Amino acid sequence: MSETWLDDSARTWRDDRVVAPRVPAELVPPHHGRVGERLRAWQRRHRLRAERADGYFHSSRAPERGLPVAPASAVTGFVGELLSHRRARVAWLLALNIAAAVAGLVVPRLLGSLVDRVAAGQTTLATINALVLAVAAVVVVQALLTFGARFSSTVLGQDVLASARENVVRTVLSLPLSRVESASSGDLVTRVTRDVSAMSNSVQYALPQAVIAAATTVLTIVALCLNNLLLAVPSLLALLLVSFPVRAYLRRAPRGYITEGGTYSRINTTLTETVEGSRTVEALGLRGQRIAVGDDDVAESAQAERYTMSLRNLMFGWIDLAYNTPLVAVLLLGMVGYGQGWVSLGEITTATLYVQALVEPVDRLIANVDRLQVGIASTTRLLGIRQVPQDRTPGDDRPQGVDLVGRDLRFAYREGHDVLHGVSLTLRPGERLAVVGPSGSGKSTLGRLLAGINGPRTGSVTVGGVELITLPLDLLRTEVALVTQEHHVFVGTVRDNIVLAREDSPDEVVVRALQAVDAWDWVQRLDAGLDTMLGSGHTSLTPAQAQQVALARLVVADPHTLVLDEATSLIDPHTARDVEGSMAGLLANRAVVAIAHRLHTAHDADRIAVVIDGRVVELGSHDELVARDGEYAALWRAWTS
Repeated sequence: MSETWLDDSARTWRDDRVVAPRVPAELVPPHHGRVGERLRAWQRRHRLRAERADGYFHSSRAPERGLPVAPASAVTGFVGELLSHRRARVAWLLALNIAAAVAGLVVPRLLGSLVDRVAAGQTTLATINALVLAVAAVVVVQALLTFGARFSSTVLGQDVLASARENVVRTVLSLPLSRVESASSGDLVTRVTRDVSAMSNSVQYALPQAVIAAATTVLTIVALCLNNLLLAVPSLLALLLVSFPVRAYLRRAPRGYITEGGTYSRINTTLTETVEGSRTVEALGLRGQRIAVGDDDVAESAQAERYTMSLRNLMFGWIDLAYNTPLVAVLLLGMVGYGQGWVSLGEITTATLYVQALVEPVDRLIANVDRLQVGIASTTRLLGIRQVPQDRTPGDDRPQGVDLVGRDLRFAYREGHDVLHGVSLTLRPGERLAVVGPSGSGKSTLGRLLAGINGPRTGSVTVGGVELITLPLDLLRTEVALVTQEHHVFVGTVRDNIVLAREDSPDEVVVRALQAVDAWDWVQRLDAGLDTMLGSGHTSLTPAQAQQVALARLVVADPHTLVLDEATSLIDPHTARDVEGSMAGLLANRAVVAIAHRLHTAHDADRIAVVIDGRVVELGSHDELVARDGEYAALWRAWTS
């Protein structure tokens, strides 16, 4: 019988529908064929990848579920906001880099002047020595200016980076919890890890380097024109030639990089879900299915990366041509111009040195423009978090009492598919209400509504006569709190971890909270007591101790009503018994809604609500419901048999 149940459960996770492959056959390169055929096949693949990137880009602006992506214009405002508070540093940085670039342009001019004097026979040893000393002095000045510019760039970059990261943290923490949980965990993780890293790289390195390279390029072109306009023509034409592929790249690259970011989010989501559900995967024999999903994610990501790689290759091919042409053209024009008396040997020498010097800043500019595109795409994904609308508008009314009442509650995660159907519940002060029912019946959804995490589609949840959804979050969590099996120990002291809800709490309150959850004994034995550092890289806690710290937080927050959604279901039975014993101190004199999968939790409750298919079908005490011989009685017999 158990094997039949397993087979049935596994079948519900399998999708037997025939669906189109996520990477169509048209995107698979041929392994044979003529050069022309393979080139045409690549062009078709490139167009198809561009269409896929465009489709993802447009859908990312306002996704039905998940987090949006901001427009590129938001990045300009974001960077402008960061730099507006540092105008003096930005001006100083630009001044130093312009001065360093000008100093670097003096040396070729001096050498050209020397060549002209030698050609005219006007050179003496004193003149040569003076020019050599002048060149040495300019080189030293340029080195000092360059050092100062790099130092200023690093300081400014680190300062801007710190502000950018703080801004991201504030933005993420301001997200409505209901929207966070509707988004995939992989997407949020990718945004606060890879995207933050890419943004950091752009802010700290790519942006200042691109500005410096652009300034150097412009100044070098100006110097070329001042030296001799005829000899500047090849470089001007080369820059014009480069501008076309660069503009085409800049037009398409953002969509490609945003699509790349989306595929990384999908990979992280699949990986996270597989690891967190590893026991289910193992029990139901879904290993092959999860591996196949992961392979599809990687294949789709590879197609996105191939698209951006092709864009870079197309741009760099034209750029390589533009790099090599001007020097040859300058020498040819110089030869003709010198014969006609239009240019001097010194001007040819100076122009040649300028053209060679132009390659490095242009190369650096284009390389950093590419890095900036990655950073801009990542920043738009981060700024997209800002665009998530708040799910509540705080009002001015305050609760007059502690009664928690839910009336005619309906809720849907997808439009047109309600998971709750007209549920009404009234929680009496100090009462313990257990909510039971089969998996998927709507128990946890009901708990989220009663805790104010989500607002109902219709109906209302009030505390003291005021809608939960209209209370400011800091006030709501002192009225009603949701406790799940998920908890987190933050990097900080024991005290820091416990006073999160009320940061002004004195040590006496912290100690009483730890005593209430039977944790004070082991906290006293820590090396520094309340000042012991916890979290990654510091003192590790057992699952039971971590849960006790989380419960002590709630004691300090002091909500009068708790919603417990299987707070110990993921902990081993021995640890769970210890934690449940600790919870006795937390639950004293508080109203409790306990969402129970283990029916022994319901046995001792004052009342039990049986939820079936999103409706409360029975409500009463354990003895009353067993005597009624309905749904609860059947669940109880199955549990105790």
